[in-house]
Amino acid sequence: MVVVSSLPARAEPPHLVALGDSLTAGLGLEAQNAYPAKLQAALAKQGIDMAIDNAGVSGDTTDGGLARLDWSVPDGTKGVLLELGANDMLRGADPGQARANLDQILARLKQRNIPVLLLGMRAAPNLGADYQKAFDAIYPDLAAKYQVPLYPFFLDGVAGAPKLNQADGMHPTAEGVDVIVGRLTPVAAAFVKELK
Repeated sequence: MVVVSSLPARAEPPHLVALGDSLTAGLGLEAQNAYPAKLQAALAKQGIDMAIDNAGVSGDTTDGGLARLDWSVPDGTKGVLLELGANDMLRGADPGQARANLDQILARLKQRNIPVLLLGMRAAPNLGADYQKAFDAIYPDLAAKYQVPLYPFFLDGVAGAPKLNQADGMHPTAEGVDVIVGRLTPVAAAFVKELK
């Protein structure tokens, strides 16, 4: 006897790509504690079925992200969570170069009709007021230019909080990631709803 199921085959959920550096990769954490995995779980709790692929590479600069953009973001990707620039800033790289690289990433994703949620970064105060002003302006300027949603500061609520960071003072603990995801989820949920 052949039993034919009347249940429809479960479609694979749409995919987002989290393109970033060690903050996305989850340096020093178990894979399930990196922000893409925790954000996917947080969205699922809200009834949003979305797979988030972790395309974070520790040590990556905006230059590195641009170089690997096409293979990191495959065809069929519904949207990109773009978190890059922290390593440029930590190395004191020219903010103009970071801006140009992020501009190219956004331009190429726009050409491919892939929406972006831009996750901003802020310069450390010890780099001086001029550097801070030039770097911090990159994200709101590019969000306005490409009309993409901006989450102003990825490490909001975590930067400078010793209990929420690993011993290096720069990478969040699992608890720190919980804080990031708690603040980011409403923005990401709104972004995802716009995709459908």
